[in-house]
Amino acid sequence: MNRIAVLPVNLRNKIAAGEVVERPASVVKELIENSLDSGAGRIEIETARAGKRLIRISDNGCGMEREDAILAFERYATSKIKEEEDLYHIETMGFRGEALSSIASVAKVRLNTSPGGGMGTCLEIIGGELKDVRDCGCTGTTMEVKDLFFNTPARRKFLRSETTENSHIVDTVTREALAHWSIGFILRMDGDEVMDLPPASSHEERIMQVFGKGITDSLLAAEGSDGPLAVRAFVGQATLLRNNRNSQYLFLNGRPIKDQSISYAVSRGYEGLIPREKHPVFFLFLEADPHTVDVNVHPTKREVRFEDKQAVFETVYRIVRGALWRKDASSPEPREWESSEAERGPADEGFAMSAFQQAGDMQQRVSEGLPLYESRTMDALPFLYIGDTLVAIPDKGGLTVMDYHAAHERINYERLLKGLEAPSHRFLFPRQVQLPVREYRAVMENLELLRGMGLEVEEFGQNTVIVRAVPEFLIAAEPESLLNDLAASLINPVRDGLDPVESMRKSVAARLACHSSIRGREVPDGRRIAELMKDLDSAENPHQCPHGRPTRIAFSPADLKRMFRK
Repeated sequence: MNRIAVLPVNLRNKIAAGEVVERPASVVKELIENSLDSGAGRIEIETARAGKRLIRISDNGCGMEREDAILAFERYATSKIKEEEDLYHIETMGFRGEALSSIASVAKVRLNTSPGGGMGTCLEIIGGELKDVRDCGCTGTTMEVKDLFFNTPARRKFLRSETTENSHIVDTVTREALAHWSIGFILRMDGDEVMDLPPASSHEERIMQVFGKGITDSLLAAEGSDGPLAVRAFVGQATLLRNNRNSQYLFLNGRPIKDQSISYAVSRGYEGLIPREKHPVFFLFLEADPHTVDVNVHPTKREVRFEDKQAVFETVYRIVRGALWRKDASSPEPREWESSEAERGPADEGFAMSAFQQAGDMQQRVSEGLPLYESRTMDALPFLYIGDTLVAIPDKGGLTVMDYHAAHERINYERLLKGLEAPSHRFLFPRQVQLPVREYRAVMENLELLRGMGLEVEEFGQNTVIVRAVPEFLIAAEPESLLNDLAASLINPVRDGLDPVESMRKSVAARLACHSSIRGREVPDGRRIAELMKDLDSAENPHQCPHGRPTRIAFSPADLKRMFRK
């Protein structure tokens, strides 16, 4: 009996759906791109229950005749390419002919389409099987996708919370809207209008529509070209920073893409201007000759391959660096971001030397056989500042190297979870903060959770919130940066087997702890070091910060002897 068999068509489509349809946002992306290829000037997106119950995309594009509408759901059926040579100059968003068949195989689909208004075609497909075809009146095309993954429960159970899935949908629509600024987009979620973007006249106007005037005014515009490559860049000033890469947008020929090499070129452009742990905001629009780019690398077309990768890297780096250079043209060189070691002023240098001398005195006392101090009972600890956020503390048990930022994070994190932190600080004049759509939704859906941690935030409308109070230790934090970071932790909480609410609570606590902890540019004194060591000893998990990095590493005399081969 043969052991190898050709899989039936429906099973093949379900396997293909695993590559193309990762989550509801994948369906939204594929259907928006179909609308774009149809020449639509306005696209409306509606979802229910984070796209699991309903995804509806309507457009005013060219529509389809009955025969094409039926054939479009066959695998590898497409109007975009005809022969092999067409693969080397792709100018449309879609071309593989896999998306509709993949979506229809794992959902209940209804399509209404008309090529010129008036009488059109309505068809229904359930789990890949065509159930009904009839005439109907419509304009353009409307695609409804209901009960996604209804016949593949294993796929459905791997979807994240509705907040997370909604955020992916918002991010998908945002990226498509940024790439196609001349087209109007409307997004409704569970009956609420989340995004209404009329056609814009430029990249800048669309960025302002989505992110607001505050972000747009902090961007530096630059452009340049190299042979078949043209780059239009909007890069954030060195003061517009984030703790994650969520505010970095990259497009090629109108297609949102991910490319580590290009992202690294932008980061290199900021080298020396921003702290290592921070990430810039940027919008990069690349236009390249289709012959020099292979977009047929990934089923979802989010990865591409350049003919001359190095030339692209160098062009992007030159344009970004040039924009930042012009911003600081008053200096012969852009101001370098100084390391924490260099940023300590003369007084700090004296302190570091004092700490070094204290450590030397301690060594002399050891050589004289004097008993070492009990470090946890002293008001201040002698220590040696090593650099970054590291200090070395001599102890009678040997030597402890502590990352004081990580240690402070752990202490603040546990205090926040236990509700032991200082009360909230109310602003005399509440702060107004405009957020991107998905960050705004994440904050608004979790107001009670934030309030329980000392943050009082209220809705103001138009993706804007009012911040009335923050935890006392966050008075100096920039509200916009703080809320963006908190939203990121709410959208993608750490999944550790806890229920979703507890996971979000821990993620928010970790983010707040990071914002409130001693930074690398601050070198604490001996009393502060003693406090940190004492508080760390009292922590439930003193060995790691909330992100899993070690807080301190101890070296016993035996360890040190082995290092010196004694």
